[in-house]
Amino acid sequence: MAAKPQVRNAPDAGSAPEDREKHPVDETLPPIKMLTSGLQHVAAMYAGVVAPPLIVGAAVGLSGTELTFLTGASLFTAGLATFLQTLGVWKIGARLPFVNGVTFAGVAPMLAIVDTTENKADALPVIFGAIIVAGLLGFLAAPWFSRLVRFFPPVVTGTVITLIGVSLLPVAFGWAQGPNPKAEDYGSTTFLSLAGITLVVVLLLRRFTRGFLKQVAVLVGLVIGTLIAIPFGVTDFTPVTEADIVGFPSPFHFGAPQFALAAIISMCVVMLVSMTESTADMLALGEIVDRPADEKTIAAGLRADTLGSAISPLFNGFMCSAFAQNIGLVAMTRIRSRFVVACGGGFLVLMGLSPVAASLISVVPRPVLGGAGVVLFGSVAASGIQTLVKAGLEKDNNVLIVAVSLAVGIIPITKPDFYHAFPETAQIILDSGISTGCVAAVLLNVVFNHLGRRQDDDDVTAPMEPGEEISGHHSAKAAHVH
Repeated sequence: MAAKPQVRNAPDAGSAPEDREKHPVDETLPPIKMLTSGLQHVAAMYAGVVAPPLIVGAAVGLSGTELTFLTGASLFTAGLATFLQTLGVWKIGARLPFVNGVTFAGVAPMLAIVDTTENKADALPVIFGAIIVAGLLGFLAAPWFSRLVRFFPPVVTGTVITLIGVSLLPVAFGWAQGPNPKAEDYGSTTFLSLAGITLVVVLLLRRFTRGFLKQVAVLVGLVIGTLIAIPFGVTDFTPVTEADIVGFPSPFHFGAPQFALAAIISMCVVMLVSMTESTADMLALGEIVDRPADEKTIAAGLRADTLGSAISPLFNGFMCSAFAQNIGLVAMTRIRSRFVVACGGGFLVLMGLSPVAASLISVVPRPVLGGAGVVLFGSVAASGIQTLVKAGLEKDNNVLIVAVSLAVGIIPITKPDFYHAFPETAQIILDSGISTGCVAAVLLNVVFNHLGRRQDDDDVTAPMEPGEEISGHHSAKAAHVH
C-alpha cells in the first residue's frame, strides 16, 4: 500500500497515476507543458500547411479574402486529420505522435489541373472531387498497400520526394519576383532584395539559434521579412481588417465537387505517393518513440491519412499526409506523447475557425514568401536526396532508375509545353512531374529489381518488407532505412 502514495506524489507528477504504467506515447503531460509542446508542433508545421493553399489559390486567382478562407480551411482540416491520426477511431489512426497536414505532393498536379481547366472557377471543385475519390480509394486500399511496401524502396521514395521539392522551387522563384507577373515592377531589385533578405534571416536563425527558435526559423523569417517590407509599401493589411474574428469553413464554399477522370487519375497517383511517404514516416517515428510500427499500425495510419483526405474537401481543404518535420521535433525534444500532438491539432482547428488568425499569412508579401520558400521547398528536395543516399546508388540498376525517373519528372519544369500535342485530359497527368516521375520510378524498379532477379544477383539492391531481417552486407543499410 505504501508504494501507491509514492507514485502519486512523485516530484515529476502531473499525469494521472495510471499513466505511470503506460507507454510514453500514451501518457498525458501537465496542462502547461501539454499546451506549449502542442503549440511548438504547430509552429514547426504552420508554414508547410499554409503554403499549398497559397500556391493553388494564387494560381486560381482568388482574392485576398478568398485566399484567407482557403488557408483557414486547410488549417481546420489539418487539425481534424491530426485528431484522426493521434486519437484514433476504430481501426483508423496510428495512435502515434503523428501530425497531419496538406501534402506538398499534391501541389504540382493541382497546378496542372488549374492550368488545363478552361473556367478557373471550376478548378477547385474539380480538384476537390478528385481528392475525394482518391481518398476513398486509398482508404479501401490501405490494408493491402501496407503489404506492398517492398515495391517502394528508398530508390523510389527518394526520387519522388526529390521531385516534389524540385517541382515546387519554381513557385518560390515566382513569388520572389512579385505578386503580379504582368506588372512593370515584376522581378524588380526591390522584390528580389526582400526575398534575399528573408532567405538570409532564415539561414542566420538556423545557424545561430537553438531549440524552439531554430525550429520556427521559417516562421520568424516571414515575420521579420514582412516588417522590413512595410516601408517599401508592398505589405497589404486589408485581409486582416476585413476578416471576421470567428468563422466556419462552410462546406463546398467554392461549389459542389466535380469529377473529371484525368484529374482523378492524377490525384490517385498523388495518393500513392502520399501513402508511400506516410508509411516511411510511420516506420521512422515508431523507432524514435520505441513503439515499432507493424503492419497493423501502418494500415491504421494509412486509413487516417486517406479518410482525412476524403473528408478534407468537404470543408474546402486539400489532401492530407504526415509532416516529416514534426517527426524531427519528436526526436529532438523526446516528448513522445500522442496527446501533445493532438493538442496541436486542437490549435489548428481553432486557428481554422478564426479567419483573423488565418489571414495573417496572407499579409506576408509574395517576395518574402519566395525567400522563405527557397528554404522550405529546397529542404523537401534535400530530404529526397538524403533518402537516395540510403538507396544503394553504387548499384547500376538503381542509378538508372533515379536518372530516368528524375529526367521524366523534370520535363514539365524545363519544357512546360513538351506535351502540348497530347489531349488536355492527358496533359493534367503528364504536366505533373511528380506523377510521371513516380510512375516511372515504380515501373523501372519492378523491371530492374524484381522481374527475373536471381537470388545471388549482387548488382541489385533488393527492396525490403517492413521489419524484414536482412543478412549479410545489406544489414547495415536496412538499419539506416528504418
